[in-house]
Amino acid sequence: MSSELINAMGISVHGMKAQGSRIRVITENVANVQTTGDTPGADPYRRQMITFKNEMDRQMGAKLVKVDSIQGDEKTPFRLEYRPEHPAADENGNVKLPNVNTLLEMADMREAQRTYEANIGMLEQSRTMLLRTIDLLRA
Repeated sequence: MSSELINAMGISVHGMKAQGSRIRVITENVANVQTTGDTPGADPYRRQMITFKNEMDRQMGAKLVKVDSIQGDEKTPFRLEYRPEHPAADENGNVKLPNVNTLLEMADMREAQRTYEANIGMLEQSRTMLLRTIDLLRA
């Protein structure tokens, strides 16, 4: 019984680590929403995306979520804004801006936060059940 509870706690901890990494990537994206290139035509900051994978932990006998990769978003185009005075403006006066959509990032952040909190809830439940089991064994 107690080993299952400890495994449940381990699964929750891995989920929290994965969501913590997701929150870090989202935070970097939002922090760089105005980061442009330094020279005319240079690419600005490229939105980073995180992907996860399930990995079997043979010791626990459970699949754990882990970060698979963090890569730049190559599909979403950069935004263009007319700023002829900017050092990164092209010959038409347009500056490439990052392909970061703040609204989308905030929605992703909220989802990651809720998932993180759900893992905390599972961790607390497992801990409470483990402590109750210990109390029962003492009696």
